[in-house]
Amino acid sequence: MIKKCLFPAAGYGTRFLPATKAMPKEMMPIVNKPLIEYGVEEALQACMTDMCIVTGRGKNAILDHFDMNYELEHQISGTRKEELLADIRAILDKANFTYIRQREMKGLGHAILTGRALVGDNPFAVLLADDLCIHPEEGVLAQMVALYKQFRCSIVAVEEVPEGEIHKYGVIAGKALTDTLVSVEDMVEKPEPGTAPSNLAIIGRYILTPDIFDILEKTPPGKNGEIQITDALLQQAKSGCVIAYRFKGRRFDCGSVHGYIQATNYCYENFYVEF
Repeated sequence: MIKKCLFPAAGYGTRFLPATKAMPKEMMPIVNKPLIEYGVEEALQACMTDMCIVTGRGKNAILDHFDMNYELEHQISGTRKEELLADIRAILDKANFTYIRQREMKGLGHAILTGRALVGDNPFAVLLADDLCIHPEEGVLAQMVALYKQFRCSIVAVEEVPEGEIHKYGVIAGKALTDTLVSVEDMVEKPEPGTAPSNLAIIGRYILTPDIFDILEKTPPGKNGEIQITDALLQQAKSGCVIAYRFKGRRFDCGSVHGYIQATNYCYENFYVEF
């Protein structure tokens, strides 16, 4: 039903300077696999095959990663090290990759709007690679696709965050439908301390209906002078329906140094197999 997953990947990753001066933040490794590869695997698990990546200047390493490297593969052919390429080869066999460049950094809403040429008039997913989400049985996007089949509207993944962190996120409020579902009635981007409508913060997983593009085109700059996806989603909620979903699984904020170290330790202890 949903075949396209959009990856906004044009940001500078300034919190990880100087490491990200020449390397895309999406290519930072969690043990031996870059963040964006985890995201592509999650999208594939949700039966999405078209990976639409919004890039920027200095992001060529992403394109090279999702491609053949004939010299490297020739050098390790027939050796045990060849097994280390099994996962990325499987991705290349299953997924298609298209790219478009975001020429100006004008916020997440603008990045998603830039991807319109790749997505077309289809419902689609959005995955922010620096939010690493792990569930041993069913990835977050797969969970959300199942919900989309039921509600046929935009869906955002949310989790409770401490009051001291809430100002870093888009925050939702609304009517509880179940223990895990909320019909969104309000949405605020990075609220000032003490003003958040709830402690439910949006994390980097969305299912969006294609009418979001027309709304984004008319959305004026909001917080920090950027086009905010939260502003567009609030408009969508007022005219139709947006569902917030408390997902199953564990999320690591790999856009922060603390979260990145946590994710690395967790993946090393639970998934890494030494060759």
